[in-house]
Amino acid sequence: MEIAFGVLGGLGLFLYGMNLMGTGLQKAAGERLKKLIEILTNNRFMGVLVGTLVTMIIQSSSATTVMVVGFVNAGLMTLSQAIGVIMGANIGTTVTAQLVAFKLTDIAPIVVAIGVAIWLFSSNKRHKEIAEILIGFGILFIGMDFMKHSLKPLGKSQAFKDLLISLNNPYLGILVGFGLTTIVQSSSASIGLLIALASQGLITIDIALPILFGDNIGTCVTALLSSIGANKTAKRAALMHLLFNIVGTLIFMLALRYPIQHLVTRLTPNDVGRQIANAHTFFNIANVVIQFPFAGFIVMAAKKLIPGEVEEDNTGLKYLDTRIIETPSIAVGQAAKEVLRMGKVAQNSLKMAKESFFNKSEKLTHKVFEQEKFINQLEKDIVQYLVELSNADLTDEQQIKVTTLLNTVNDLERVGDHADNIAELAQYAIDNKLSFSDEALRELEMMFEKVENSYRTALMAYKTADPEIARSVIAFEEDIDLMEKQLRSNHIERLNKQLCHPSSGIIFLDMISNLERVADHASNIALAILDALK
Repeated sequence: MEIAFGVLGGLGLFLYGMNLMGTGLQKAAGERLKKLIEILTNNRFMGVLVGTLVTMIIQSSSATTVMVVGFVNAGLMTLSQAIGVIMGANIGTTVTAQLVAFKLTDIAPIVVAIGVAIWLFSSNKRHKEIAEILIGFGILFIGMDFMKHSLKPLGKSQAFKDLLISLNNPYLGILVGFGLTTIVQSSSASIGLLIALASQGLITIDIALPILFGDNIGTCVTALLSSIGANKTAKRAALMHLLFNIVGTLIFMLALRYPIQHLVTRLTPNDVGRQIANAHTFFNIANVVIQFPFAGFIVMAAKKLIPGEVEEDNTGLKYLDTRIIETPSIAVGQAAKEVLRMGKVAQNSLKMAKESFFNKSEKLTHKVFEQEKFINQLEKDIVQYLVELSNADLTDEQQIKVTTLLNTVNDLERVGDHADNIAELAQYAIDNKLSFSDEALRELEMMFEKVENSYRTALMAYKTADPEIARSVIAFEEDIDLMEKQLRSNHIERLNKQLCHPSSGIIFLDMISNLERVADHASNIALAILDALK
């Protein structure tokens, strides 16, 4: 029992250290990580490089693959792009095993001490990110040391030796590796445990290799579980990861196991831990090299195994998927895209409301009413996503962006409300056959043009984060306030002179009031941008 507790405690420290180091690396990479994903093209080789680099940063091939499933589900990545990233993730995850194979347990406590000192005595954000990396790195090796010492007594246990002899069956070894990685949800942790066993002389490379192959299949379970409830394309992406690793395991078990074993034994004949780490790296690199030319066939196989067309859904979120929250820097960028999309939907709603009034179109008023329901649903879904994202491990800068997005979403929803109000006024005018003087129509057209320009500029300021453009929106708002007062005065004068019907007058005044409020919300968006840029 003491051995089990020691191993579990060491494994827990290992996983926590790896997670902490990955979080620190993500924060340090920041926008660069987001840009890595954005350079994805249909160039599959570029996808492999991106998958490798992203996994090296976030320290988890499972997290990368789950994120890929999220991107595919959101329609932001094709299966052809996804297969390249998945292949690269398998290479990137070998970096952790290589780190673990270095015997750095003696310096781990001092690394943690340095990290904690930086964390406590520095208020610099960048320094704190580096501190997280150092603390995570140190804890990872302390966890390894715990596992090594806890496993030491097993060297004297005949029952354990008999168990290891039974693992000399390669197929049983694959099952053990698969089961272990499925339980701990990390192939790096499973390989860390193998290296800990090797360091005590408890296993050989013969026993370790099939378990290592099983680890690679077991790491697919996380992505497969995450694809439950996703669309067919996302399920295919998760299946491609499984197919890629199963095919790779078959190739190595049938043809390349002994050449790889011979190579790693020759490189480090007296260090089984290093042999395991090198075998893991060589297996994954060779697997990518062998299967890369046939990536298209893996995509085709996934489509055959999960047949049917994917239904297009233009009525929900386009850029957001909760799986992407695993990588906050990317999730924040995707949220910003979704908010901009919502802004454009509200812009279109305002445009249709205007046309419904001037063209006396009931068809357009009903479209605006439908659009308003969509905008309300978008607001609800985006806010829910942003609240969930705000609970992730964000940098100060990312937290400010999330707060700005929450405020902006509220303003965009209100713009949709005012467009809906204008459409209702247009419908009332149509139903009651109200007429307006040429002067009133000209003034309304002028104000619509000014407000639409203000709102369009606010969206541009949001998209570009340009402070000059944002300030121009605030100037627009001041002009529109003056215009609203002037037009109100003009119309009251027309009513007094009986140049306009009283019912038409009420519509006119409500119309310019709603337009003025749209300009206010455009100004709020601009002010939020300026606050975020301080």
